Amino acid sequence: MSDKSGEEAAGSRGGLFGAGGRFKGGTDPIMEKFNESIGFDKRMWAQDLRGSIAYAKAIQKVGILTPSESSTIVSGLEKVHEEWASNSFELKPGDEDIHTANERRLTEIIGPLGGKLHTGRSRNDQVATDTRLWIVETERDILKDMSTLLQAASEFSREHIGVLMAGYTHLQPAQPIRFSHWLMSHMAALMRDAERLKELIPRANQCPLGSGALAGNAFGVDREFLAKELGFEGVTSNSLDSVCDRDFVAEFLMWHAMMLMHLSQFAEDLIINNMLKCVDMDDAYATGSSLMPQKKNPDALELLRGKAGVALGRSVGLMATLKGLPRAYNKDLQEDKVPLFDAVDTVKDCLAIATGVIVTMRPNPNMLRKALCPEMLATDLADYLVRRGVPFRETHHISGACVRLAEEQEVSIDTLTLEQLQKIDSRFEEDVLKVWDYEVSVERKSSIGGTSKARVVEQIDNCIAFAKTL
Repeated sequence: MSDKSGEEAAGSRGGLFGAGGRFKGGTDPIMEKFNESIGFDKRMWAQDLRGSIAYAKAIQKVGILTPSESSTIVSGLEKVHEEWASNSFELKPGDEDIHTANERRLTEIIGPLGGKLHTGRSRNDQVATDTRLWIVETERDILKDMSTLLQAASEFSREHIGVLMAGYTHLQPAQPIRFSHWLMSHMAALMRDAERLKELIPRANQCPLGSGALAGNAFGVDREFLAKELGFEGVTSNSLDSVCDRDFVAEFLMWHAMMLMHLSQFAEDLIINNMLKCVDMDDAYATGSSLMPQKKNPDALELLRGKAGVALGRSVGLMATLKGLPRAYNKDLQEDKVPLFDAVDTVKDCLAIATGVIVTMRPNPNMLRKALCPEMLATDLADYLVRRGVPFRETHHISGACVRLAEEQEVSIDTLTLEQLQKIDSRFEEDVLKVWDYEVSVERKSSIGGTSKARVVEQIDNCIAFAKTL
């Protein structure tokens, strides 16, 4: 069998590596499918074209392209952009990834001149550039979504500032709080998440373009020019590291796992309160049962809770992929895209759902107040004696004795008479009976971050001010 017939038997080798160069034979069709990433990295088409336009200008500056050639290439790339934007770009066999697809189409439009664009550039620094551009844009977009959620939740909290509810530790009745205080506690966690996300951007927003395959660019391209053209804050410091660094992806995946963990905690709280009829979920975020007509299931909340576990898996999965990689680029790094894209889609969906749930839910003040019990004021009973100079460790035991007496007599602690209280400790006076007031209890928690009305309003105002900076 001749060499030619052998190549045909092995299958064609399209794209960048046609037979006749380094490779003699074709690629196994299964390998072609296994190797390609165009199915998912086409999401970065706009970033890839931006990088190529900047690179064309950069290699013109060092004499690789004439001004006329550079202009022709840029014009061709803009036409490719128009096709993607109008959804008329046609993928073809051999389009292994977004880089080869765009270069192939550019060459179809302007001819062999398109082959000059890749001079000194590698897909290694190209994909790193595309991914950084894409993730920075995405992180900024997510911050806007978080701003919407934070402001919506804050205004909802202000609207329901007068509603009291039971606060729990260990899922046991603890102390009375404001419903708005509870909701703002979840917003406090999301504010930290937003701060963390903002901190990721400067590290991701560094330009790797001009690093080549690993050793740097042989034509002296101006990397600071490239960074400025593309809106990066600076350039990466080491070409070897530049092409294999995926810290910015790993950081985002770790961030999204933590943020979704916080949304999961919020969802769990709401699921419990919905079960107790303390909060009603809007029909828009609930589903029914295929068998039981009466059911109204909080599926939106359950999915918010469930997606946090998958998010953690994405983060751990990429870290496991990265941990054994030698310098510099390895094909394993292609596996960062699917978890990254899935993570972004999940984050944006979850933020939208959480916002919708919050603005449409209906707290039930009567049921929330019904969940309050006088035993939750046992600490207030201890504080009563503290204000009379008794050490707290002593008042803690005294109040505990009052709780035990009520349990033994099978009565509520607030029904104990002054005489019964004074038998436990003679320092109780008649005004101790005023302790059994939930509103007074919450208003006493007036230090920064507390559940008094003024402090919750302060938290609301601070959250809104912060959200407007995102």
